[in-house]
Amino acid sequence: MMANYQFRTADHIVAGPHSISRLGHHVKASGLKADHVLIITQPSIVKLGTISDVQAQLTELGMRSDVCTDILPEPTAQNIAEVFADIREKQYDMLIGIGGGSVLDGTKILSVLHTNSKQIEELLGTNLVEKPGIPAVLIPSTSGTGAEVTPNAIVTLPEQELKVGIVSPFLLPKLVILDPVITLGLPKPITAATGMDAFTHSLESFISNKANPISDMFALESIRLISRSIVEAYENGSSIKAREDMLLGSAYGGMALTAAGTAAVHALAYPLGGKYNIPHGVANSMLLPHVMEFNMDAIAERLSLAAEPMGIAAANMTAEQASRAVNDQIKEWTQALNIPQDLKKYGVAEHDLDELANSASKVTRLLNNNPKALALNDIKGIYQKLID
Repeated sequence: MMANYQFRTADHIVAGPHSISRLGHHVKASGLKADHVLIITQPSIVKLGTISDVQAQLTELGMRSDVCTDILPEPTAQNIAEVFADIREKQYDMLIGIGGGSVLDGTKILSVLHTNSKQIEELLGTNLVEKPGIPAVLIPSTSGTGAEVTPNAIVTLPEQELKVGIVSPFLLPKLVILDPVITLGLPKPITAATGMDAFTHSLESFISNKANPISDMFALESIRLISRSIVEAYENGSSIKAREDMLLGSAYGGMALTAAGTAAVHALAYPLGGKYNIPHGVANSMLLPHVMEFNMDAIAERLSLAAEPMGIAAANMTAEQASRAVNDQIKEWTQALNIPQDLKKYGVAEHDLDELANSASKVTRLLNNNPKALALNDIKGIYQKLID
């Protein structure tokens, strides 16, 4: 008998081209009211004029707004704490995050810092946030993390050379807007890395020990959308259809991991980001085929089911052949998307592997989701494949 399973996500999700142009309407329809709003974003998005349009809509609702661009890429706990120290006395009663995963995670953490008298380090882990935060609206500008629909937020701890998560239903936003037009200008490397990050979320959720009918539904549809559009989005970034597929695929991937969780790929990726600042999507892309290969004898039947939504299934394929085809397609994508496959390019050397493996072995929240247990030597062996 399957264990009980559950699913929660954002309160209200709006999707479609130019949906941000009706932000004011969506805020009002969600029942959100505020006097003073902080918009958290990135300098590049400010330059596009997106933020001034958002502020104009808020003004029409009688809301004052300020703009913050101080959340760093792959933010540290200290970075977010410093931003909070700067804004805490300004009595914001709603936050709007417009940007990539770092901005969205930072917005979620800032939301609960306003209402919980704890330091960020005291919130690291699962269900350690005691009170709901102030309302948050999240608008992703990349198609990767799915952070807009998950109860998770990731921060970097440089002193531990690791990334660590805060997991709480209180991190879920009140409103999400998925507007593919915002993603049209993404550079190719970001399109590639974030797209493969989203695919990893879906595939890992699908083979996770906690996979269930709800997570499977989101994971398989995410896999289908991303598989048919990731190369097109990379090669033809102006394709609104490809961008819409990727944005929805990313959100569905976030919903899948919310219900089932990611596994060893993410566990091994965290030390690479924490110590070597390898972008999270790149680290996942590098690790994904090697972790799937390690898992293969435990997941071949399950993994083969991904071949059909990936568009690579054939009527005469055995489960083993289909699962191998899935992993071969992943390898082909990383080549087509020019994603590095050599950790040495990021300064990782042979003598670093023991420390990396030890760090990854501590990410038990995710390793426990993996369908096959990894010993230290197994983890080291996977890293080894990326420096040989």
